[in-house]
Amino acid sequence: MNYTYIVECADGTLYCGWTNDLKKRIADHNAGKGAKYTKPRLPVKLVYSETFDTKEEAMSREWHIKHLSRAKKQELIGRGLVK
Repeated sequence: MNYTYIVECADGTLYCGWTNDLKKRIADHNAGKGAKYTKPRLPVKLVYSETFDTKEEAMSREWHIKHLSRAKKQELIGRGLVK
C-alpha cells in the first residue's frame, strides 16, 4: 500500500508527499532522525491521507496536491481529516 499525505508543521505550514512507510517517516522527522543539517525540525502531525494500490497512483496524487493552493489543501483536510 502507498499513501499520499499532507502534514502540518508546528508553525502552520503544510507540505505533502507519498510513502508506504508514513508513520515511521513522521516519527523519524519528529525525533530529528536522519537530519543532514543542524537546523531543528518542527514537529509535524498527519492531517490528511489517502491510500493507493500502486506507487504511481500515490505519486500522481501527491503531485496534484503539491500544486494546489493553501485554501484547496485546507478543503481536502476538512474532508479527510485523519485522527
